[in-house]
Amino acid sequence: MSTIHYRFIEPLDVLFLRGNKLFGDPGSYGESLIPPWPSVAAGALRTRILVDDGVDLQAFAESRVEHPYLGTPQEPGSFTLTAFHLARRHGDGRVEVLMAIPADLVITEDKPGAAQPRRLVPTATGESGIRHSFPLPLCPILPAQNRSKPLSGYWLTQAGWCQHRCGESVDPAHLVSNAHLWRMDDRVGVGLDMTQRRAAEGKLFAMQAVSLIQRGHALDLQQYPSDYDVGFVAGIMGAELPRSGTIRFGGDGRGARLALMEQTLPELDYAAMAHQKKARMILTTPGIFDNGWLPNGIHKNAQGGYDLVLEGIRGRLVCAAVSRSEVVSGWDIARGQPKEAQRCAPTGSVYWIDDLQAHPDALRNITEAGLWEKNSDNPSRRAEGYNRFTWAIW
Repeated sequence: MSTIHYRFIEPLDVLFLRGNKLFGDPGSYGESLIPPWPSVAAGALRTRILVDDGVDLQAFAESRVEHPYLGTPQEPGSFTLTAFHLARRHGDGRVEVLMAIPADLVITEDKPGAAQPRRLVPTATGESGIRHSFPLPLCPILPAQNRSKPLSGYWLTQAGWCQHRCGESVDPAHLVSNAHLWRMDDRVGVGLDMTQRRAAEGKLFAMQAVSLIQRGHALDLQQYPSDYDVGFVAGIMGAELPRSGTIRFGGDGRGARLALMEQTLPELDYAAMAHQKKARMILTTPGIFDNGWLPNGIHKNAQGGYDLVLEGIRGRLVCAAVSRSEVVSGWDIARGQPKEAQRCAPTGSVYWIDDLQAHPDALRNITEAGLWEKNSDNPSRRAEGYNRFTWAIW
């Protein structure tokens, strides 16, 4: 079992967590993405490691220097981001992970102001008379007496996530609103004339700054003060991380502070899951897969079904809940150009696996490795923390 080092990332100022859309032209608007792609955290931490070790950044960018943990930009080393989540640190120093609402959990509002989490149930529709084009034998269906519009803008507390991962009903008290985690602040930017080294005429643009809630900030109209600091949690495997200090995080090199922390999410009972012979797979970071929405390791068989074949693991995909695809890109600092835009399955996508045949150690090992083929041609994205998932009880 590999050692994973965890750090709490606390912003020192507002952050510019830019998405994939270009901006900076006159009149353009730069939106921020919460949470940012895991590659943002991976890049910030790798840069800090290089600086601490006295590595020439230009030489590293040109692959003239190889780092023992980071390798080179073309051939990454053992450094791997295994986790990146929104989190909050309470007054007693305890760090609580906050998870995106998984796709098999729907938030509805039966009464005004009373959000209620409900689970989708894999259901066979063959005898119901419902016609559909869903390619799997079971459909994720929400049992409900009345129609209601799903709510967005919520996160699961760590306790709520553990309930959902263990197959239990989620208590509504474990839902946290976006408004209690961050605020958006529009800022005006000025384009620069690089030849004359001054502000360019008529080049004004707007962009979103993210102000994460800190202790003492007002949470609602009653000015109820927050008793926690919101930040991010990053988990790293295959490298030694600085225990403290600062990093440049997001656009414009805004500062953030690192703080040492222990692992916060308890490990699942893999033995019980292997005995049950069925489970859910929930993406905890975006999934860049060869077959679109299908995770690496799941392939269509001759009978039209979908088989899961991973190292030491066999199973059958019978149901899936996958939201609309997203596009991952970014800026390649080493090459000075945008990264390739790639479609991905969003964080929180859920896959139900039946007829699961696996040893508990195999389930644990694939969780550490992520959903990557052995000879993946995308080692950079692997190091940046994509294709990470967790098993969950079905």
